[in-house]
Amino acid sequence: FLLRPYQKLRILTLLNPDQDPTGSGYNSLQSLIAIGSGNIWGKGYLQGTQSHLQFLPARQTDFIFAVFAEEQGFWGCLCLFFLFSILAYLAIGIARTARDPFASILAIGVGALIFVEFTINIAMVLGIFPVVGMPLPFFSYGGSSLLTVCAACGLLIAIDRQNSKMGDNPYFH
Repeated sequence: FLLRPYQKLRILTLLNPDQDPTGSGYNSLQSLIAIGSGNIWGKGYLQGTQSHLQFLPARQTDFIFAVFAEEQGFWGCLCLFFLFSILAYLAIGIARTARDPFASILAIGVGALIFVEFTINIAMVLGIFPVVGMPLPFFSYGGSSLLTVCAACGLLIAIDRQNSKMGDNPYFH
């Protein structure tokens, strides 16, 4: 129909990764194995077998959350979700207190950028979304993603600094 062959393969792999376990479904299956082997407390820093025995491909980039989940476990993942939720909450708070409409929209956009990237990567690693190559903010190896997310956080800080000069922001005093 409207999809290219590689796009059809991504959707078919999402629906049934077991149909080609050594080919297109390999990444998804290995990431689920890595996440599941982390259990509640994890295996410990640099103790993950799936990642360090090189069963998990793209472990520094797209599937870094699977490595984190294997090494830190459920509680580490819960802390990571909590930290990203706090970042999104702060971005909304900064947007709410901004006097300039552009600054408010920019703060919402920055918060949405980081939170949507986080959500898509986690859903991709968990097999909820197809594997599309979305990096995990602050974690994935690569300069352009980290540079973009740090610049976005710098924009949030600049908006908050402008708000605190006006004496209105209760979030950072």
